[in-house]
Amino acid sequence: MSPNNIHTTFDRIMNREDKERLLNQHSVVIWFTGLSGSGKTTVAQHLEQKLYEKGFLTQILDGDNIRSGINNNLSFTEADRLENIRRIAEVSKLLINSGVITLNSFISPTEEIREMAKSIIGEENFIEVFMNTPIEVCEQRDVKGLYAKARRGEIKNFTGIDSPFDAPAKPDVELHTHKDSLETSVEACLKVVLPKITREKS
Repeated sequence: MSPNNIHTTFDRIMNREDKERLLNQHSVVIWFTGLSGSGKTTVAQHLEQKLYEKGFLTQILDGDNIRSGINNNLSFTEADRLENIRRIAEVSKLLINSGVITLNSFISPTEEIREMAKSIIGEENFIEVFMNTPIEVCEQRDVKGLYAKARRGEIKNFTGIDSPFDAPAKPDVELHTHKDSLETSVEACLKVVLPKITREKS
């Protein structure tokens, strides 16, 4: 089908404000970035639990889950990494347009990739959380054995080994899970997130 034959219906469906009002929350994307083993998924899961206890509706998008489903046809080349994040960003945009707070746990290793995601989602909807964990610590936590395989050359294009990771210049939250407790990390996220997702009582 030609792109000229695609006609969007965004102007004829319930809008984001209606759904946020129904859910009594403002939707955002909380984007966790960092090396494999830095603690992205762990912090995201515990943050989701805290938000659930406070009455917020959330959805976690996680690298392994996404790559086993919607993105299972993508490899780890630079082009496929970009496409992986592009699709995730588009899905995230749909979720926040439905009023859902979305927690994304993805290595997203370059500034270019993260800026693309931010441009799709909207900077005003994007909270960037940088897991600033040294690679030595990430390797020690390597329960999947991925770093060891990458060191042996069995995995190519592995971030931190033979593929670069660009640290965010100005993240909204910077966590040091090798020094701080899980509780401290989650509280640091809550401090930034809660003011942005809480609706004023009418």
